[in-house]
Amino acid sequence: MTESGKPVPEVAKDLGINETTLASWVSRAKRAEKHTSEDRDELIARLTAENAALEKENKELVMERHFLKRCMVPWVK
Repeated sequence: MTESGKPVPEVAKDLGINETTLASWVSRAKRAEKHTSEDRDELIARLTAENAALEKENKELVMERHFLKRCMVPWVK
């Protein structure tokens, strides 16, 4: 489409997918191209920080679960 100059319906038919789906993908790709490298760097930094926070929370929850399992052993017996 952008490279070949073919219309969306023709390319969609060639690929065997719905025209609406292909048009949506093209639209998303065009919007993604508009983002600058600074926006991407900011997004990557935000996602990295969020991932680190989630990993920390996960470790805490695993320790809490382990602790609770050990505390429950005397009650079960």
